[in-house]
Amino acid sequence: MSDLDFLPQRPARRPLVQRLGTVLWPSFLAAALATGAFFAFVDPLQLRDITFPDHSLSRELGYTGGFFMFWAVTTLSSGLTSFLQRPLQAGDEGENEQDTLE
Repeated sequence: MSDLDFLPQRPARRPLVQRLGTVLWPSFLAAALATGAFFAFVDPLQLRDITFPDHSLSRELGYTGGFFMFWAVTTLSSGLTSFLQRPLQAGDEGENEQDTLE
């Protein structure tokens, strides 16, 4: 019996809906919290006057744009975390399997 017989079996791949849900749902919640915290201190109309003074943007559009901006950033963060936590594929173990047994 070799040392490799004691290595745990790789889990089956999760369905796409579950993988998307583990990225999109936490990022949605984080974006909602970030939007609430940000706009508690920043008025979208004052932000518009600083950044786009020649455009007539409503307060609601500012809230909506801010939420989707926060959602995009937190989705990238959650997606990167999910990518880095994926199980190793065959051949990704490296040359020295003894390092994984310790």
